[in-house]
Amino acid sequence: MKFKYSLLRTLVVLLALNATAQKIFDTHIHGTADPIQQLQTLALAGVYEVALSTSWDAQTLYKDTNGIKVLQGLMLACPNGKVPYSNQYCFADQGDFPDVTWVEQLIKEHKIHFIGEVLSQYYGISSSDERLIPYYALAEKYGIPVGIHSGLAGPDHGAPNFKVSLGTPLLLEDMLQRFPKLKVWIMHAGAPFLEDTLAILKYYPNVYLDISAVNNPYIFPKADFQAIIKRFIDGGFEDRIMFGSDNGPINLAIENVEQIDFISSLQKEKIFYRNAEVFFSRENK
Repeated sequence: MKFKYSLLRTLVVLLALNATAQKIFDTHIHGTADPIQQLQTLALAGVYEVALSTSWDAQTLYKDTNGIKVLQGLMLACPNGKVPYSNQYCFADQGDFPDVTWVEQLIKEHKIHFIGEVLSQYYGISSSDERLIPYYALAEKYGIPVGIHSGLAGPDHGAPNFKVSLGTPLLLEDMLQRFPKLKVWIMHAGAPFLEDTLAILKYYPNVYLDISAVNNPYIFPKADFQAIIKRFIDGGFEDRIMFGSDNGPINLAIENVEQIDFISSLQKEKIFYRNAEVFFSRENK
């Protein structure tokens, strides 16, 4: 009885705090050793929905909880069968790519809500590589989004074929032309390839971006982050910027957006959750 009372009290506190916090749709998180604690921390920061990608075994541990809806992603292509920065295998068979028939069945069962994080850069291939095409085809067929890693990477990622040159969003163009109805988001905003990101956004209206990593002050100084946001706002893309934390310090990432003085409260809301709700609309019906 005491345990039930304590749990109920915790949930009440979380809901009360969440009600007063800025609403956050975090479009970029990965698994941790303690999913419950991770989701509690996010809930306290105002997060009500997340897009999660990690090893499939770890993925199954995440359930809607603490007022947070969990969108389940499918991570691929996995270097040596593993999640970067981890010794976890992506799939039970330790393969680099999952079986396409299995993927389609899970999409039909609403157990996969998006394809991503697509690790093409870590794997050493273009984001338009033929090995990825069957998964993009399924995503377009069933109306689910695809999230592509772009830009750079941290140290000790364990991906021997990683190449900086494969981080440019321009490599998306072949697949975007092949799948004109596919919804794609460029993770990490394509930084430092910002001109390439802007070019893709200009010509492909189904493409969005998340600001994970670039909103982390331990990776990008605040001035650099604000300059990146200004480029996208000035380019006319305020409706396609989405919040993401990539397991970074969530409160600092939120604060970084809140402290931008050249955008309105409505523009901040678009970044925090409104744009993501539009982008992931199939999952919010």
